[in-house]
Amino acid sequence: MRAAGASLGQVQSFVTETASTGVKFSASPPAATRIVFFLSGVCVAAWAPLIPFVKDRFALSEGQLGLLLLCLGIGSIAAMPLAGALTGRLGCRRVIVVSLILAWCMLPLATVIGRVDVLAVALLLFGAGLGVVDVAMNIHAVLVERAAGRALMSGFHGLWSVGGIAGAGLTSLLISSGVSLLVTSLVVVGVSVLLLAACFRGLLESGGEHGPAFAWPHGRVVVLGICCFVLYLAEGSVLEWGAVFLSTVRGMNVAHAGVGFVAFASAMTMCRLIGDRVVHAIGPARVVLFGGLLAAAGFLVVVGTSSIWASIAGFVLVGIGASNIVPVMFSAAGRQTSMPAHLALPAMTTLGYAGGLIGPPVIGFVAQASSLSVSLGLIGVLMAAIAVASIKMRL
Repeated sequence: MRAAGASLGQVQSFVTETASTGVKFSASPPAATRIVFFLSGVCVAAWAPLIPFVKDRFALSEGQLGLLLLCLGIGSIAAMPLAGALTGRLGCRRVIVVSLILAWCMLPLATVIGRVDVLAVALLLFGAGLGVVDVAMNIHAVLVERAAGRALMSGFHGLWSVGGIAGAGLTSLLISSGVSLLVTSLVVVGVSVLLLAACFRGLLESGGEHGPAFAWPHGRVVVLGICCFVLYLAEGSVLEWGAVFLSTVRGMNVAHAGVGFVAFASAMTMCRLIGDRVVHAIGPARVVLFGGLLAAAGFLVVVGTSSIWASIAGFVLVGIGASNIVPVMFSAAGRQTSMPAHLALPAMTTLGYAGGLIGPPVIGFVAQASSLSVSLGLIGVLMAAIAVASIKMRL
């Protein structure tokens, strides 16, 4: 991999210089990677508080809003397979910067567009930008982690979660303070641009890998991709159905039912921030084994108890167990030899996002045919299957 070799040289130079002089660089490759993950999380989450205003502006029904929001997911999944080829030809730095700028441009536009069909196109482009940066930053993370010679991926993904909290929090704070939607989005974009400028020189240029724009996953990548599909499905189930479960099945006040996802997301974020040390201590295979079993037990607690607080505790267990499995899978994809990393990672990411996109509707169909408890219980079974499969995986 010519691109990897060039990138590794940059990172190794940084590591050597830091070790010999004790100098701390403000935009080292690891630090720059963390900032990019943070910015991606900010951008995704900043959109969420704007959704109710979009619904009111166009007087959309729930079904119409769902179709509109689907454009974002379609844009992401359509663009992801191309991201590896773009990164190979143009380099991580250029692709990350351009795709973030594309997403940032769409965010303010979404607050002022007056036609729903034009907004649909904007959301397609917004999703495309987010999808490409998701792939490019994970390729960048694999190169940095490989050069550092130690686990870093969980921390990178943890910063994405922190960025999500920061993006949603800042946007909600500004809106609740009476700031207009346009100004709010411009503030979020402005702060993000400053952070990107601060880390720009630490991003690896890596490039020179040429190949097909898309390759079907094969070998170990298929197994890793299926695992990501299940993990994104599990996360999507808690996001989309956690509050519904607590309110309709457990009888919790609907105004407070969102606490289940908050508990899940908080547990996942905290565990990812310490996940690199856990991976180093017990190894990636045990992280997947114990994490999968813990997440499966969490879903069992959610559906198998009648207590509201026990169900919330189950969501916490799911967050703890699932937190570091996806980062381990991305690291393994960077090490496998079945496919080049710049093709394996887009394939894996696309499969994962597909799980998050189509999973929640499937859960709804299963729930309609049986019950929501059965739907969530089946996801617990899938998590247990991943734990068992990890015994034979080469992670």
